[in-house]
Amino acid sequence: MKFKVLADHFRLIESTSSRNDMTELLSKLFAETSADEIGAVMYMLQGKVTPPYEKADFGLGEKMIIRAVVRALQIDEETFQESLKKTGDIGSSAEMFMEKKGMKGTQDMSVMDVFEKLVSITKMSGDGSQDRKLEILSELVKALDPLSCRYLVRIPAQTLRLGFSDMTILDAMSWLLAGNKSLRKDIEKAYHVRPDLGYIAEMLKKHGISKMASIVPHIGTPILMMKAQRLPTPEDIFNKLQTGRIEPKYDGLRLQIHYEKKGKEAVVKLFSRGLDDVTYMYPDIVEGVIKECHADSAILEGEALGFDSYSRTFLPFQETVQRKRKHDIAEKAQEIPLKMFIFELLYVNGESLLKTPLTDRSKKMLKVIKPSGDIFNDTLLLSPQVEMITADDVNRVFEDSISKGLEGIMVKKLDGTYEPGARGWNWIKFKRSYSAKIDDTLDCVVMGYDRGKGKRSDFGIGAFLVGVYDAQEDSYKTVAKIGTGLSDEDWRMLHTLCTHIATDHKPALYDVDKLMSVDVWVKPAIVVEIKADEITRSTMHTAGRSMKASVSGKASVVDIQGYALRFPRLKRFVDDKKPEDATTVEEVAEMSSIQLKSV
Repeated sequence: MKFKVLADHFRLIESTSSRNDMTELLSKLFAETSADEIGAVMYMLQGKVTPPYEKADFGLGEKMIIRAVVRALQIDEETFQESLKKTGDIGSSAEMFMEKKGMKGTQDMSVMDVFEKLVSITKMSGDGSQDRKLEILSELVKALDPLSCRYLVRIPAQTLRLGFSDMTILDAMSWLLAGNKSLRKDIEKAYHVRPDLGYIAEMLKKHGISKMASIVPHIGTPILMMKAQRLPTPEDIFNKLQTGRIEPKYDGLRLQIHYEKKGKEAVVKLFSRGLDDVTYMYPDIVEGVIKECHADSAILEGEALGFDSYSRTFLPFQETVQRKRKHDIAEKAQEIPLKMFIFELLYVNGESLLKTPLTDRSKKMLKVIKPSGDIFNDTLLLSPQVEMITADDVNRVFEDSISKGLEGIMVKKLDGTYEPGARGWNWIKFKRSYSAKIDDTLDCVVMGYDRGKGKRSDFGIGAFLVGVYDAQEDSYKTVAKIGTGLSDEDWRMLHTLCTHIATDHKPALYDVDKLMSVDVWVKPAIVVEIKADEITRSTMHTAGRSMKASVSGKASVVDIQGYALRFPRLKRFVDDKKPEDATTVEEVAEMSSIQLKSV
C-alpha cells in the first residue's frame, strides 16, 4: 500500500462524526492492507511505531519538527509559526504551505518505507543523532504529497489522534471478517491477554478468528488487569459468593511484574494499569523481584505501598504516589522505599494460569514468592488472606483493614478464574465510602471545555465537560460540567493538555445533549479523577440515559434521565489509565444503586 492511500483513509476517518461510519472506514482500510503491512498500519493509526507499552521515543520536540518542515519546504520559520498559531496543528500548516508552493512530493513511498524511516528515528541516539533525525524527517516531508505530510508530521509530534478507541478497531476487525460486530467479543478476549493491535490484526489476517482462542500471555506484553465489582453490604457479598477469600484492599500503585531468567541474567519489567512500562521508576522493586522470585519466568500482580521503616507502617497514597516520577528516582527510592504486596500469579514457567481457579493459582504463588518474614529485607510480600465463612467475617476483616488505614477489602471467589480486562463477580470490593454521600471517586474523560471569562480568560478555560465510558456502545457519555474546585495551576495544566488534542467537531465517540455543548471539543485522551457528593439524575446528561424505544410500532421515550454528579470537583489528573479504562456507565449505575440502598 502506498502511504498516500493510507493518508486518504486517515482523512476520511478524521472527518467522520459517526462511530458506525468510522468502524466501516477502518474495516475497508484493513481489507486493503496486506498481512505483512497491517501491523505497521495499526501502530501508525495510534500515532506510534510500536505497541503502546513499548518505549519508542522519537525524541523530537515541536521546535525540531518545525525545523525539519521549514527546511524541507524552504520557507521562513517565523512565517510557519504564524500559520501554526492560527491552525493549532503542525500537520495542517505543513499541508497548507506545500499546496501553496505546488509541491506534490518527489517519491511515491509505500507504507512500509515510511514506517521503517520513522522506526529508525526512534532508534537513533548519541552525538549527532538529533541532526540525523531532523534530516530523515525533512527528507520524508519533501518526498510525500501535502495530505500525506499532514499525517506524517503528526506522528512524531504525538498529535495524530483520529478520535477512535481500541474497541472501535476491534469492531472494525470483526466487521472485516463477518460484515458485522458478532466476532468482537472473541477478538476482545484475545486483545485483553495480548493488547497489541498490530499482533492481533496480523494473526487475524493470516489465520482468521480461530487463532484468537489460542492466544496466551507473553512475557513482556502486559495483560489487561482484572477489575472488581461493588456491593453495598457484607451480607450482599456473602449472599453473592457464599464462600470466598478476603484480602485487604490497598491504596497504592497497582503493578504487573514480568520476570524471566535469560542465562545468568534476569529481566524484569513493570507495567501500570494503563499498560505503561514503568520499570525505570521502581528500581527497588526490580531488585526485589530478581532476588525473591523463585521461578524461571512469571507474571505477577500486586500493589506497591510506601513503607516507613521507623514506624514500621505503610504510607498513605498521597505519599506513595510521589514515587511516580521521571527524575530524581534514586533519591526518592531512598526516601520512600516500596513494598510490593503480591496477590496474583497469572503465568509461571511457560504455563498460563488465567483459566486456573484462584485456590490453585494461590498454591503455585506460594512456591514462587517465599517471604522470609523480615519486613525490612523483603520487598515482595504476600497479601494476608482470611476465609469467608459468614457475613460477619467480611465485616470483621473490613473493620480491621480500616483501622490500619487501608481502603477496605477484596472478597474473591475461590474457584474464580482471572478474567483480563473484565469486571466480573470473581472479585468484589467493599469500601468504607459506600454510604449515602459517595466518598468514592470516578475516573472521567475530559470531552471539551468552555473558554474562560474574567480571571479565567487568562487560563483560556472556564469550565470543562467530563464523561464516563459506555463499554456496550464504545462511546463516552456525560456526567458533569465542572467550573469550580481547581487551583490556578490545575486550570493552566488542563488547558495545556487540551491544546494539542482539540478538534473542530464533536468526536464520533461522544454522546452529548445539545445543552451540554462546549466551545472547544477535545479528543478522548485526558483522564481525571473526580470527587462528588452524590450521584443524581439529570435530563441534561447522557450516562445511563435511554432515549427512544419502539412500542407497538410507535417511537416512545423510555427514560430521558441520565446520571449526573452533584458538586463535582477535580481530585487529580490520572496518567496511568487510557480513556476506555475510565469509570463505566454500568459502574455509575451500581454506585447510584448502592447510594440509594445506604440512605
